[in-house]
Amino acid sequence: MQEKPIGIFDSGIGGLTVLKEIAKLLPNENLMYLGDTARVPYGIRSAETVIKYSLECASFLFKKEIKMLVVACNTSSSVSLEILREKLPVPVIGVIEPGVRAALKVTKNGKIGIIGTEATIQSEAYPKKIKTLKPDTEVISKACPLFVPLVEEGILEGSIAELVVEKYLKDLKHSGIDTLILGCTHYPLLKKTIQKYMEGIRLVDSAQEIALEVKNLLIHQELINKSSEHGLKTFYVTDSPERFKKIGEIFLNYEINNIFKVSLEEEK
Repeated sequence: MQEKPIGIFDSGIGGLTVLKEIAKLLPNENLMYLGDTARVPYGIRSAETVIKYSLECASFLFKKEIKMLVVACNTSSSVSLEILREKLPVPVIGVIEPGVRAALKVTKNGKIGIIGTEATIQSEAYPKKIKTLKPDTEVISKACPLFVPLVEEGILEGSIAELVVEKYLKDLKHSGIDTLILGCTHYPLLKKTIQKYMEGIRLVDSAQEIALEVKNLLIHQELINKSSEHGLKTFYVTDSPERFKKIGEIFLNYEINNIFKVSLEEEK
């Protein structure tokens, strides 16, 4: 059981931010990544559709005998996490709570901004979690639907990225927040451009916090891989493996091998 892989899924390439941090913290773990690139973005879908897609992704990875599932997608985490926990007999970790805890740790004035997809913002998953942990926190949310397509196209810096960032973040910049949660795993790829515009505001990328949570849970459940070998990374995509490889390698800074195109419909 200890040598079985950790499964990670996202709607596209953004979840690689989470895989990167888990691999850094737990280099001996075998990691299995599924990017549902044929149906990205999830953030514009209805909750019913997101739940359906999330169950299909989880089912695919579970059949590969994973020991834990990391839902590296804020949209999926915000609407389908509890359903996935009910359905799967392995631990399931989402991205919302680790990000919230990180933001509450660093804010000085108690004013936190959240950016995410339309579905994540509409779910109010972040404000609800923040208010549960610290009720007097002021929360301002903003949907940024064009950020995911920008990342998926590899447009991370330059005039186009800067114009889109300004369009969405103009009001947040002058709202008095001192902390901004990047509420989508795609958004850290735009971190440089966002930080340049949101000068002086602390950006929270929950990937590091998620990796810590994964490690703690593995230790608690005695599931840590004790092998001294470096873990194997396997990647599955539902469309365009060449594009996934090209953009993924820019972000991960190493060559991605073991990429396989799969159909989730055929797996049923």
